[in-house]
Amino acid sequence: MKPTKLLILIMVVALAVVSGCSRHNKARDHGVYMLLDTSGTYTEQLTDAQRIINYILSELEPGDTFAVARIDTGSFSGKDIVHRQTFDTRPSQANAQRRKFRETIDTFVKEVKPSSYTDITGGILQAIEHLNEVGPGNKTILIFSDMKEDLKEGYVRDIPLQLDGFNVVALNVIKLSSDNVDPRKYMNRLEAWQNRVESGGGQWKMVNDMERLESVMDFD
Repeated sequence: MKPTKLLILIMVVALAVVSGCSRHNKARDHGVYMLLDTSGTYTEQLTDAQRIINYILSELEPGDTFAVARIDTGSFSGKDIVHRQTFDTRPSQANAQRRKFRETIDTFVKEVKPSSYTDITGGILQAIEHLNEVGPGNKTILIFSDMKEDLKEGYVRDIPLQLDGFNVVALNVIKLSSDNVDPRKYMNRLEAWQNRVESGGGQWKMVNDMERLESVMDFD
């Protein structure tokens, strides 16, 4: 085989291998966007959210993306992202990024002020936009909330959610005092969110037992 033809063959094979690896990694890498409810007394639950965040940080690998954002009065905004990071391929750099992530979340939990309203839809829309822009192979939105949306007057959130390829997981969905009086409110609230997610093409799960989070996240 002539040198020129051999060089061309090597280049073709190399491109095929790189392309195959890229597709393989793309199918496996994870993008996780976690929404934290900061309305009313729900801020008292954020120490539990910290434990979940620390678990996720320990499981994510180089190339994976993680973002944490607050749910407040108007959540369809990048200003509500507390911290976001795509982890470096260098272990030392990735470990430094994880430490910075934890420090930022620790400071946020200590200093956060309760919001007056709960714009869950806006937070989900922001999560969709962010993960679609990053483009990971696996997209997960975690919602740490009681899932009761309370919108400020004038805010429009009757918007279809485009969730094809997304997993949406509701975490720590505590029951409100009104739910104890009438359990149908709790069940109807969750059913409404499930229908909304699934009608948008997403997969819906709810986890109140944090021990089950590992099986739900599927980091393998």
